[in-house]
Amino acid sequence: MPAPEEELNLSTLKPAQKRKARKRVGRGMGSGKGRYSGRGIKGQKSRSGSHTMRPGFEGGQMPIYMRLGKKRGPYSKDAMPVGPHRTHTVAVNVRDLERVFDDGADVSLEALVEKGLIKNTRIDVKILGEGELTKKLSVTAHSFSKSAVEKIEAAGGTVTRLREPVERKKKKHKASAPAVEAADDDVEVAEATEDAASEPETAEEETE
Repeated sequence: MPAPEEELNLSTLKPAQKRKARKRVGRGMGSGKGRYSGRGIKGQKSRSGSHTMRPGFEGGQMPIYMRLGKKRGPYSKDAMPVGPHRTHTVAVNVRDLERVFDDGADVSLEALVEKGLIKNTRIDVKILGEGELTKKLSVTAHSFSKSAVEKIEAAGGTVTRLREPVERKKKKHKASAPAVEAADDDVEVAEATEDAASEPETAEEETE
């Protein structure tokens, strides 16, 4: 039989959990935490503030994240976002449009949010051409890949861009002038060598 519940009063009040006594340091040798207060003798961790070091701090030596090799490109915090993992667009493939929308549907940004393909309309949406598309859809997005446009139009659909595509200019590499001058010097040296080689033959003929 369980013990009857005690009447709640000031004399029967108890904490929900047992109270753990606070560690009191620097209260004499007999307390067990006197003299050096559990910190040992000298060293960095015996000083005040030593237990608030930032993550990754290795005592002043070159940390591991600086010893390892670096990726090429503008990967500093100020240069973000860059690379395929941090972009200014949200990618949606045509296979997702095929799976979610019905034939003849109007695919807008709000419709993409409603279907759960994107979270919100604050970030630009780019339609990519991964997968197959057989349904006729009117797709509206900020940008499209070349393969996505081909597949949407091949299925009888239409494409509406909310942003004009940016044409990237190809860089023209100019031939360096020193290289051309060096080539001219090589030609002159070769001609001088040929002339020098033909002179002894002429001298021999005159002797004969």
